[in-house]
Amino acid sequence: MNTASILIKTDPQLKAKAQKTAEKMGLSLTSVINCYLKHFISSETITFSTRDEVPSQYLINALKESEDDVKAGRVIRFKNAQEELDYLDKEIANERQRVSSH
Repeated sequence: MNTASILIKTDPQLKAKAQKTAEKMGLSLTSVINCYLKHFISSETITFSTRDEVPSQYLINALKESEDDVKAGRVIRFKNAQEELDYLDKEIANERQRVSSH
């Protein structure tokens, strides 16, 4: 079987943890990466887990504000992309007119 090498840079601790996890599962890190690459090719998707990520207070506040806007009806919905672009063009024209009249 022909093989090709992939050189990646990663945190040494991350690599060690990944190798240890793969070994616990009876796999090599190479087989894990090959399996992931095959999945990536066949599904054409990338999946990230945010299990360890903690949202910032800024993000939490922004999401709450967005949620409040939706509940209060302060949102604009569009049927398609062209409708959205037409709306934005109109808003830009109105803003230019407002600025030029001052």
